Amino acid sequence: MDGDLSHRSAGDEADKEMTRLWRTWRTVYEMLADRGYEVSDEELQVSLIEFRNRYSDPMGYPDRSKMKIQARPTEEMKLKYTALPSKSNPSPQPDCGTIYVDFCPDSSGVGTKQVRAFNHIVDESNFHTGVFVTQTPISPSAVRLLSGVPGRICEHFQEQDLLVNITRHELVPKHVLLSPEEKARLLERYRLKESQLPRMQVSDPVARYLGLRRGQVVKIIRKSETAGRYASYRWVL
Repeated sequence: MDGDLSHRSAGDEADKEMTRLWRTWRTVYEMLADRGYEVSDEELQVSLIEFRNRYSDPMGYPDRSKMKIQARPTEEMKLKYTALPSKSNPSPQPDCGTIYVDFCPDSSGVGTKQVRAFNHIVDESNFHTGVFVTQTPISPSAVRLLSGVPGRICEHFQEQDLLVNITRHELVPKHVLLSPEEKARLLERYRLKESQLPRMQVSDPVARYLGLRRGQVVKIIRKSETAGRYASYRWVL
């Protein structure tokens, strides 16, 4: 009898962990789609049963070592990440590329060793951007190491940060990244310098979700009882 109970409680625990991770997995795909990567409806709408079949170990717990994602930028995303032509750079190339997401299987003590291995994959496989998802916080030295890969963008999220998609909350207005051309038109129209715009930190939760970079401008669309909808703009710092 006791054996049945302990088996059942272990099964319940595995189910709970699997469900939590499924929610995080779905948010990651929503995040990639919102950033402008090529993501299919099938990937966005994966069911819990399908997720469990694909990513559980023989005990029913998540096998994070199997959980790796790659996605390429859409043409629309490439436009938003292509600088305006200049004398020094008459044919600018998009500053975006394939993104790689890795779920760290270690449940504690995540530090420079794991980040070094992740950085190596990102660099060796020539990924433009890497997202390292861990179960626990990573050490300050690991955070510094993560942002130290030349020519690559590496980000970190904890699984619990992505349990709920913050941008789907009714109190969070829609954020839309402007292309360099749209940004230039906006500044010209209002005769502004970008430094005169209200600011948004790159550490802001929505900025992190969208992978915004310093110097970009984001359009924020809010609902208004009187005006219907109105837009404001933020300069990312």
